Amino acid sequence: MSELKFETLQVHAGQVVDGTTKARAVPIYQTSSYVFDDAADGADLFALRKFGNIYTRLMNPTTDVFEKRIAALEGGVTALATSSGLPPRRNGIASAHLARCSSFNA
Repeated sequence: MSELKFETLQVHAGQVVDGTTKARAVPIYQTSSYVFDDAADGADLFALRKFGNIYTRLMNPTTDVFEKRIAALEGGVTALATSSGLPPRRNGIASAHLARCSSFNA
């Protein structure tokens, strides 16, 4: 989407039009949890062997579009959206530390 103008990126970056509904607007998924096909599917998702939604604090389709849109607007590879409070502070400290260090051990 980098060939699009900044104004267009503000509205459309990060979104793929839904193939079923053809909806242009990003849907808001108001859920806190997701259903797994079976126990093996859930295990694969939590072990990160498979990409997908696990729990809304970790991944949400609406947040995913927002993060992709911010990355496109800022010219970045990716972005991370957090709530207010401790998560952004912790991520800011970790980012500053990583920028100064050649290696980081958590």
